[in-house]
Amino acid sequence: MTEPFAAVDVIRTKRDGATLSDEQIDWVIDAYTRGVVADEQMSALAMAILLNGMSQHEIARWTTAMIDSGRRLDFGSLPRPTVDKHSTGGVGDKITLPLAPLAAACGAAVPQLSGRGLGHTGGTLDKLESISGWQASLSTDQVRAQLGDVGAVICAAGDDLAPADRKLYALRDVTGTVESIPLIASSIMSKKIAEGTSALVLDVKVGSGAFMKDAATARSLAETMVSLGSDAGLTTVALLTDMSTPLGLTAGNALEVAESVEVLAGGGPPDVVELTLALAREMVDAAGVTDVDPADRLADGSAMDSWRRMIAAQGGDPDADLPTARETDVVPVPADGVLLALDALAVGIAAWRLGAGRSRKEDAVSAGAGVVMHAKPGDAVRAGEPLLTLHADQPARFEAARAALADAVVVTPPGSRPPDRSLVLDRVVPG
Repeated sequence: MTEPFAAVDVIRTKRDGATLSDEQIDWVIDAYTRGVVADEQMSALAMAILLNGMSQHEIARWTTAMIDSGRRLDFGSLPRPTVDKHSTGGVGDKITLPLAPLAAACGAAVPQLSGRGLGHTGGTLDKLESISGWQASLSTDQVRAQLGDVGAVICAAGDDLAPADRKLYALRDVTGTVESIPLIASSIMSKKIAEGTSALVLDVKVGSGAFMKDAATARSLAETMVSLGSDAGLTTVALLTDMSTPLGLTAGNALEVAESVEVLAGGGPPDVVELTLALAREMVDAAGVTDVDPADRLADGSAMDSWRRMIAAQGGDPDADLPTARETDVVPVPADGVLLALDALAVGIAAWRLGAGRSRKEDAVSAGAGVVMHAKPGDAVRAGEPLLTLHADQPARFEAARAALADAVVVTPPGSRPPDRSLVLDRVVPG
């Protein structure tokens, strides 16, 4: 067939700072999905978008075109209101694991379509796959049935959900265009809108361990995504949350599952509990569930019951022992005093080098690898005591992990304290 546009003309339009027409956007996304627009041409367009930006209308049209490259799911027939959560990714960010069953225990249905880790940020599916028998791939009918029965599903997105985004995401990762706010926002929201949820809560991370290093950039991304969701008919809200320090006391797949189960059992690190409850309250409010406090469902064991049913429904054994790494190595506290800082990015890179993450999507991960932290900023520490325990299957990995941590730790004299910093930094709503 004769194509209505030439890719080079679309590239020139954005290269020169002009606005892409609706027709140009619709065509270039469809043509790229069909293979008519080559990778090198879409790479050039992605770089032009990164450098020159997009208007809100362009981003909305780009998002819709990516949704329309596949099919939309519909969970409108469920007896529960649907709500999802998305995090922009961080270190030790295991919040989805306790959050989805907690929201389900409150009466919502949570169709959590998740991904795998790449680089220093962990992937929810990688974490859950450390549970014996658990399966990430479900059919749409299985997802719908589990939502009706259990109320929560955490699984991989199907190949027919925004396929243009899957192709473009892989290209952005190797062409230096990951950081573009229009491309990040449209990537996230095309999948979330296509999955058919009626409400969405976004957790936009800020800090060294996040993609967005400063609050202004994170707020811009949050505002863009909230606008996209609201315009598409989703009740959408975003929280900006701190990622300068890892969440909780673990970074690594099975290690984070164990910590998530501690939270569901009524314990766990205070910061993980705090963020889980903050997001759960946003989720039930967005879903219109007004007669329950998530803290009560965490305290009475209902969330744990939902977790066990969710894991079992996907073939997992919630009572099975989790994998452990074959080797450990202790990083001691360097001096007496107060732990002032523990850099999230450094801990994430260390966990990745230990085997918990991957450099390429096809790489395998080690379920037991990762980092256990024995102190958080503000804690008093003594020289020589364990500060971090590194877990790996191959001891040769420890040297590279230690190198990543060389400047990660700051200890100040006894009696000092780090500056106060809230975990939830801001809240973004439509308008």
